[in-house]
Amino acid sequence: MRDGTRFGEVADVYEDARPAYAPGLAEAIAGYHGSTPGDVLEIGAGTGKGTAVLHALGGRLTCVEPDPRMAALLAARFPAAAVVVAPFEEAGAGPADVVGCALAWHWLDPERRNRLAFDALRPGGTLAVFGHRYDYADPAHRRAFDEAFASVDQTPAVVRDDAWVHRDVLGSGLWADVRADATSRTLPLDAAAYLRLVRTFGPFRTKTPHAQERTLDVLARTLDALGGGTVLDLRGFLVLARKPANRAGVAPRADN
Repeated sequence: MRDGTRFGEVADVYEDARPAYAPGLAEAIAGYHGSTPGDVLEIGAGTGKGTAVLHALGGRLTCVEPDPRMAALLAARFPAAAVVVAPFEEAGAGPADVVGCALAWHWLDPERRNRLAFDALRPGGTLAVFGHRYDYADPAHRRAFDEAFASVDQTPAVVRDDAWVHRDVLGSGLWADVRADATSRTLPLDAAAYLRLVRTFGPFRTKTPHAQERTLDVLARTLDALGGGTVLDLRGFLVLARKPANRAGVAPRADN
């Protein structure tokens, strides 16, 4: 898990500022899996935003999180869960009936993430990768914030389209019955809440303290010009896949 500990400095902010996942995710995963799982394994659990979804499945929960500061908050929130403080690539966790990953799939080694998740599952087990992409409900706000970020950092942003996880899982050739679903919901934020959220984003965490201050200052002025807040469009995704019961992998097939 690359740079898996960059968020620990703002673990408390992360827990407070990051929005919860959309209602209905646990029900969708449970419906696909078909029964109550005995063991659930979470990759890159952070402070537990995705853990809340996976906990609702009802199985014994093991959470893998590389940052000890994030893991401490996670353990306090979910005392019944077993918390493994290690990168997923080194954890050796499993076997599980469900392997879940919320907004951490891109942090995993792209050459190994599907195979590692596949090997952590029992035959017939379910992979559930879910999360949301942050966009702006108003295109004028999107342009204003794009200009604000670019004014302090000319480095091109890494932009992943909404379907990249689905393509990644499907393209591995390991999984059966690969399905994808998408949602969209709005999240109004005042200036303070927006700035706290930005402090938890990976690209922001890589900046020097001086560059972070400059970024927050420019964003604060942008928010003021936009009326003191903005409305985000949380573009949610859920990718589900099954480990074949008696095979090491299958040719990929998309259901939707």
